[in-house]
Amino acid sequence: MDMVAGMAGGEGRPGEATPPDPLARLRAATAARRAAGLGRVLRPRTPDHDGLIDLASNDYLGLARDERLAEAAVRAAREWGTGSTGSRLVTGTTTLHADLEDRLRAFTGAARALVFSSGYLANLAAVATLGAGGLVVSDAGNHASIIDGCRLSRARVAVTPHRDVDAVEKALADRSEEHALVVTDAVFSVDGDLAPLRELHEAAVRHGALLLVDEAHSLGVTGERGQGAVHAAGLAGYPSVVITVTLSKALGAQGGAVLGAPEVVETLVDTGRPFIFDTGLAPSSAAAALAALDIVNAHPDLPGQARRHAAALARACADRGLAATDPAAAVVPVVLGPPEAALRAAAVFAEHGVRAGCFRPPSVPQGRSCLRLTARANLGPDDLAVIGRALTAVAEMKVNV
Repeated sequence: MDMVAGMAGGEGRPGEATPPDPLARLRAATAARRAAGLGRVLRPRTPDHDGLIDLASNDYLGLARDERLAEAAVRAAREWGTGSTGSRLVTGTTTLHADLEDRLRAFTGAARALVFSSGYLANLAAVATLGAGGLVVSDAGNHASIIDGCRLSRARVAVTPHRDVDAVEKALADRSEEHALVVTDAVFSVDGDLAPLRELHEAAVRHGALLLVDEAHSLGVTGERGQGAVHAAGLAGYPSVVITVTLSKALGAQGGAVLGAPEVVETLVDTGRPFIFDTGLAPSSAAAALAALDIVNAHPDLPGQARRHAAALARACADRGLAATDPAAAVVPVVLGPPEAALRAAAVFAEHGVRAGCFRPPSVPQGRSCLRLTARANLGPDDLAVIGRALTAVAEMKVNV
């Protein structure tokens, strides 16, 4: 037996005490998660989602498979190569990145934009950099990337109850720190509800704080032309508002961005570690996002189609006695309770030809495991009929959970 392998299994040399197994705690924790129905498995899919109707992805406008995006990405890969070749501050900024930043700025109404290789990194950079040394006030329902940004900021963090403006106001009023950052999802990634952005902005302004809004699930979906929840709330271009976006959801590409005042972008370029030390977004992804913006501008009805389909899904749930809230954008959660119920419901959906997201703790609180249905602009009547039959089967299953 190999000595290293033997010792890893808990075997030592003759006459010596057996060293502790460093993997034992990981095996025990994995077994405990599996027993609680919280184990996770990677399931590779085919290009057509294994023949299932896709209600699990974040492809809200149905652009991820659009030939115009694919052709733009291919042209960029042939011209620029398959990667950006370096960090944004070295060789990773191309004219495509500059064009994309200008287009995102114009689309959202922001003063400046800075593109990242993912929306997750955009949130990490914005929260950690802008919140450093101060107070960060974060909604309890915020995405994990915001939570991780709070941790990296080393700021004092006040987590406020979901959508509770009074709690945000109190946290800001009671602070001793010189500066503060209020951070919230625009549309929350699981519950699908909308943050009270105007009220949060008023509270932030009263106390000299910045408001950072994550538009991951609202860009391309919320507002008359899909320009996002900040734009729809009449806050576009306010210097006290910072926006983060992802390009991998409604825009069907890859990457993220931070948008805001020139001071915000300059600070991130100078000091934002997730920006400085990361390889730039691949040119092909930048080109695909640019093509998506062209389509959204040319077809302003797409965001409304996604929202209408989400409303139809919510009505179908309500008609069958399933707990679903009215969606603010394209996310429709169906709360089922224990993890086992959500897993079974996802399996029932698959049996009926539909792929649905299955969310369990720690992605959601205990007792709120759910199916997350994500509407798409390009769902057809036949798709909605199949989804209705799957919901009926879940409603019947729910009685026995």
